[in-house]
Amino acid sequence: MTDPIADMLTRIRNATAVKKPEVVLPFSKLKFSVAQLLEQEKYVDKVDKIKQGNFDAISIALKYNNEVAAIRHIKRISSPGQRIYVSSDEMPQILNGYGTAIISTSKGIMTSQEARRQNIGGELMCEIW
Repeated sequence: MTDPIADMLTRIRNATAVKKPEVVLPFSKLKFSVAQLLEQEKYVDKVDKIKQGNFDAISIALKYNNEVAAIRHIKRISSPGQRIYVSSDEMPQILNGYGTAIISTSKGIMTSQEARRQNIGGELMCEIW
């Protein structure tokens, strides 16, 4: 697999399409920090690190409001073949602030609003609303 973040987002997208209560992913620090950010922004209910056999995994409890998924759109922007970097003044505003862009910065994974507030740029990983 060349792009584990795209795989993670696709698993979440597919699980919300069939209204699964949770999705389990192979563990990595990057995917876990993205999942924690989704929990912090209230797109998912709960994120846990679990053991699955001999390996660690990430369990993400998906959030629904009246059988409508809280995540309506999730899209990978930067890819291994084409990295997209933005400066703090070029930071995208998704749906006039109703959506969220996830940025990988030198200070860690954060939302575009937080990166703009701290005046730092980074790799534009994905957008979600």
